[in-house]
Amino acid sequence: MRHSLPLVPQFYVTAPQPCPYLDGRSERKLFTALQGENADKLNNTLSRQGFRRSQNVLYRPSCADCAACLSARIRVADFAPNRAQRRTLRRNTDLKRIATSPWATEEQFTLFRRYLDSRHADGGMADMDIFEFAAMIEETPVKSRVVEYRSINAQTETSRPLAAVCLTDVLDDGLSMVYSFYDPDRVDDSLGTYLILDHVDIARNAGLPYVYLGYWVPGSRKMGYKAKFGALEIFKNGEWQPIGNPEDHSNETHPLSVDPIAEQVARIALPDTSRSG
Repeated sequence: MRHSLPLVPQFYVTAPQPCPYLDGRSERKLFTALQGENADKLNNTLSRQGFRRSQNVLYRPSCADCAACLSARIRVADFAPNRAQRRTLRRNTDLKRIATSPWATEEQFTLFRRYLDSRHADGGMADMDIFEFAAMIEETPVKSRVVEYRSINAQTETSRPLAAVCLTDVLDDGLSMVYSFYDPDRVDDSLGTYLILDHVDIARNAGLPYVYLGYWVPGSRKMGYKAKFGALEIFKNGEWQPIGNPEDHSNETHPLSVDPIAEQVARIALPDTSRSG
């Protein structure tokens, strides 16, 4: 018997589990499969509605009593680095960017393990092995790139070990930074900030209006750095809006800020798949 994919994406909800960003809270995700010939259209459409990609799944936080996770993106045309970010750019002039197809390497995995052991030893990815890492990088049904950064010796022009990596999706309206990691020994170089700044430059050169950063969570120290970028927008109440004063979003942890799952799904706009191309 031949089975075909459903014409309309089916949405599901994960079981609650401890929140990785706010102590004492639980997280829950609304998700759908990303597959088939319309995967790019679905990824583009749902990314504009606060969803993120993880391999062949699109998800958005949908917690029972909290709406603190807010999707964030930078308006490329209006962005200008502040003084600290300009210093970060100067500190990393030795780095050369190399964009490749989404293919995992042992060198990437070695850097990834060093990064996790140093920065996120107790996180949800701490036990990831090389096969799971390869799946994270390679299992993508959409247009993705692995962007590597290597230090170049100015005198000999030889490449030094890998310094940073970012798995990036190319959307029709921007770049989505799916996951990034970097050399923990270069903590003073603010490589996480540098990767974002460089992606703004890539998007500007490509004529793309946005760089999607994932979720910003008010009250979370892990995510606080995102609010330091100018021209930042958040997806809130069904629309993109300037972040304004970050303190103004602290009430998103109130249980009355959350709509029922059925209402959330009913408001999701889906791509027109009646025509191909």
